[in-house]
Amino acid sequence: MDNKQLVVVKSANCRLGRDKALRIDDFSISLGQQWCIYGGNGTGKSILAELISGRRRESASYVYYPTGLDPRLDIHLVSFEEQQRLWQTDNRLDMSEFSESAEDKGTTVARLIYSARVSENVDEELFRNLIDTLDLAQFVNQGIRFLSSGQVRKALIARALYASRSGYGQLIILDDPLETVDLASKEKIKDCIESHQSSDNCIVQLCRREQDVLAGCTHLAVMESLTMVAQGECSTIKKGQEYARVRAIPKPVFWSALPPPAFAIEDDPDVPLIELRNVDAGYGDNRILHKFSWRMMQGDHVLIEGPNGCGKSTLLSLINGENHKAYGQDVLLFGKRRGSGETIWDVKAKFGVVSNELHNKYQKGWRLLDVVVSGFFDSVGLYDDSGGQQVAQGRRWLSMVGLENHERSYYHELSFGQQRLALLARAMVKVPRILILDEPCVGLDDYHRIHILQLLDEIAKVTATQLIYVSHVAARRPQCLNTRLSFVPKREGVFEIESGLISSL
Repeated sequence: MDNKQLVVVKSANCRLGRDKALRIDDFSISLGQQWCIYGGNGTGKSILAELISGRRRESASYVYYPTGLDPRLDIHLVSFEEQQRLWQTDNRLDMSEFSESAEDKGTTVARLIYSARVSENVDEELFRNLIDTLDLAQFVNQGIRFLSSGQVRKALIARALYASRSGYGQLIILDDPLETVDLASKEKIKDCIESHQSSDNCIVQLCRREQDVLAGCTHLAVMESLTMVAQGECSTIKKGQEYARVRAIPKPVFWSALPPPAFAIEDDPDVPLIELRNVDAGYGDNRILHKFSWRMMQGDHVLIEGPNGCGKSTLLSLINGENHKAYGQDVLLFGKRRGSGETIWDVKAKFGVVSNELHNKYQKGWRLLDVVVSGFFDSVGLYDDSGGQQVAQGRRWLSMVGLENHERSYYHELSFGQQRLALLARAMVKVPRILILDEPCVGLDDYHRIHILQLLDEIAKVTATQLIYVSHVAARRPQCLNTRLSFVPKREGVFEIESGLISSL
């Protein structure tokens, strides 16, 4: 190996299920190079990142490192999958039920970042620089389980950039680092990453969308159909036909008709679907909602917008039954007060949900069709016997999201973006009264974003399902949205909620 090379991949052939394999003939990464690995959903970027970082069992057969480099210490991967694993571990170790104060912070932001170095190699100046640059100062002593997905993502990026081991170059792999964060955070992350690019490290960005390629990129690899079809200096590859082909956005194939609803919907048109009266919510000393009142009426398709950490997910959890603090307050769903005799399953039966929290709950072992059919039972996985009609409905919705050829695949073998599409199919199998979409386009390339937004507009047009669509960025959204709830900052850490109609998007 060249003395500057950090990783060399030779003749890799990684099986992915029964009939797919990632194939990489020859690929290497050297110190001082700043790579972007570019491609759409399911093209193999995340699998390649796991292979390079030593996280796959095939790594030992196909990946070569210089003498002394330890991938566990010198290669740092920030990805949706790593974020899921961190979330699952932290919640599994939660001791709050056994604590007198019923409070367990778990892993704090500071502890997470410091864990990237041995204790005798602490660099307080770098730590403070990362905390300030990524705007994490107010969260440094908070547990990551209490932060938004975007805030956790910034903390993981800080940990990767903080990592160092004397005498060894560092390889930092960032899977779509600009996803799940608001506009202000995107600019901070861009500036932070570009300021840390140097001849002593290599930062590799995995990217699904052309507009997110970082300005400091020196080398570009293009992925297509689980193969690297081009690689080299960024300026050269961008002029090539492989890059042009992959960056082109084909028109999504439209469907002829949506699957029929699983049951009839009968609501009084004069009764609000959702009504909150002077509701309070928060955690610890952090009050997120204070005497908040709001109604969602028949025909409303709602946009909830605001920056990371403002309280959007807390509001959703009050509505869909995930937050126990809804009990004892004036929270009415379909004309009935929460806690008036209905079970949590009665509440969930009328909701479909796509969210980071639900995404994090699915682990290994479930076939894709089982994941989708489990939407009938509001379970994480399929534990009840499903009938032929339910299976047929599951297949129809897999076709709606373009995953009809993956029904026998394991859910964990799919890319993060494909998993997100599967969760939409899961949410819609029962054609719920309200579909809650918490950042549904996270992890999706441009083609699949367009597909999903068109599908959501069709759902709103031809079914009785009404949408609650949550976003932190002013990007393309479903055209059917007609009502807005905006979290508006008033002072640091404090937001007020303004409501109104949407005239145009």
